[in-house]
Amino acid sequence: MPERPYTILSCSISLDGYLGGATEERLVLSNDADLCRVDRVRAECDAILVGAGTVRDDNPRLLVRDAGLRERRRQRGLTESPAKVTVTRHAQLDADSNFFATGDSEKLVYCPSGSVGAARSRLSRVATVVDGGADVQVGRLTEDLWDRGVRRLMVEGGGRVHTQFLTGAVADELHLVVAPFFVGTSTARRFVGDGAFPWHAGHRATLAETRQIGDVVLLRYALSSRYQESA
Repeated sequence: MPERPYTILSCSISLDGYLGGATEERLVLSNDADLCRVDRVRAECDAILVGAGTVRDDNPRLLVRDAGLRERRRQRGLTESPAKVTVTRHAQLDADSNFFATGDSEKLVYCPSGSVGAARSRLSRVATVVDGGADVQVGRLTEDLWDRGVRRLMVEGGGRVHTQFLTGAVADELHLVVAPFFVGTSTARRFVGDGAFPWHAGHRATLAETRQIGDVVLLRYALSSRYQESA
């Protein structure tokens, strides 16, 4: 079997299962204490992956925030923050966005063969553009990341990316944080879309941990036999 990184999916949702609101304004679902937890998980990873929609809509920096965690990474001979990875169909990404412009780590952009030329023209000065084949498949993508030295991968969304990793059974654990309110509109972004998921009524995922963090709750699911108890 081809090797791939140990993969953690991480996201926050509302009580009705949404990743955000229906407007362009970012909806904060988590709290400071949970963001500190996420920072610790990030600091233990070799790469963080988000979809192109998240890069455009949220303009994330995807950096380790805590100075102590950054120093510990430096002492291990690592960059202060993990490498950043995104997947795009048409390479409609801004080279000056926070994803590319912040941090000292490598940036990787996976796209279909037909978009490689446009992606390299737009992004080659700020990222390594990787030809993902006719259609980027997350299984092949994670195998390529393994070959590049990524042993622990954190996937932070959005919904399309989470759906691809879950339906493709390319995830080892899920960190799902539930915020104590409803979004209340079907036009908002959902946690996942339609798909044939390996976990269903006849095959339940394993709930490995529940933890109250202030006013939110962390649900941690083991999704593969590679699940690691420590986090």
